[in-house]
Amino acid sequence: MPYVWLGLMVLLIVVEAATMGLTTIWFAIGALFAFLVSLTHVHPLVQFGVFLVSSIILLYYTRPLAKKYLKVGSHATNVDSFIGREGVVIKPVEKYSTGQVKVWGQIWTAVSENGEVIPQDSRIRVKAVEGVKLVVEAIEDTNIGAGE
Repeated sequence: MPYVWLGLMVLLIVVEAATMGLTTIWFAIGALFAFLVSLTHVHPLVQFGVFLVSSIILLYYTRPLAKKYLKVGSHATNVDSFIGREGVVIKPVEKYSTGQVKVWGQIWTAVSENGEVIPQDSRIRVKAVEGVKLVVEAIEDTNIGAGE
């Protein structure tokens, strides 16, 4: 019976490596615990109980932590690097409408973070990225091009 648990553990590790879903790895660890218990020659139902209970406990308590720290399923993009950058309004951002801003030489559709109107040539700071829009706030020293 011990080799059945080893075979199951290997199979589950292969499935985890193929899917990277952080689900079957906990059952592979449960199979390892069942294998260790099987070495004491206890009844197969006890071994199965150890496998099932340890797998479920590991899945419930450690999967959220692993997902948080390993960031499984999230894909970082360069667009996140725009947050905190400054730019210039090239088309006014109206109260309930989008405008356009230029940040790092690229033109983006933008909305105001707090719903305020931001006039053309105002300096802005990017607060967030929502889809293909930047969420911006006006920063001091507005109207860069006016009078200079």
